Amino acid sequence: MRTISTLATGAFTRILRTIAEAAAISSLLMTAGCDRGSLPAQVAKQAPAFTIVDGSKTVRLSDYRGKIVVLNFWASWCAPCLEELPSLIALQKQMPQLVVLAVDFDDDVSAYHQFLIDNHVDLLTIHDESQRSNLAFGTTRPPETYIIDGEGKIRRKFIGPQDWTSPEITNYLKNI
Repeated sequence: MRTISTLATGAFTRILRTIAEAAAISSLLMTAGCDRGSLPAQVAKQAPAFTIVDGSKTVRLSDYRGKIVVLNFWASWCAPCLEELPSLIALQKQMPQLVVLAVDFDDDVSAYHQFLIDNHVDLLTIHDESQRSNLAFGTTRPPETYIIDGEGKIRRKFIGPQDWTSPEITNYLKNI
């Protein structure tokens, strides 16, 4: 016959194990990037080419051929975009061999510029008022980020905010 203490200890152990398993699954899902049951149609295909002109600044995706590009689509009104921004900036500093390109598709160019000032954004970013670049990738709900290899092929898509300095992501980027 089991004592109440033995039963309580067994139940507590099972609860801890369940919590640990749930945390492991949650961590895996958060670092998995885009996992909605199937790969996005763009993975392993050539990234859509684009040229964005914003005032005197012009950005062409093709200018970064030969480098790994972390192409992040965002908007100033997007709270999750603000959440992940510091880690994108840190990633660019930690891995200067890649290009972190942040494309804003706000309707309001002044909101974009104010966002850059307010948040001390220190990475390559451009405003695409036409929204042609994000629409070419099928992105309408930021943040969404594409990893593009040196040959211009999409290797992975991340939906939602990420910790871009996590070991899982940095190791993945180092091994492309």
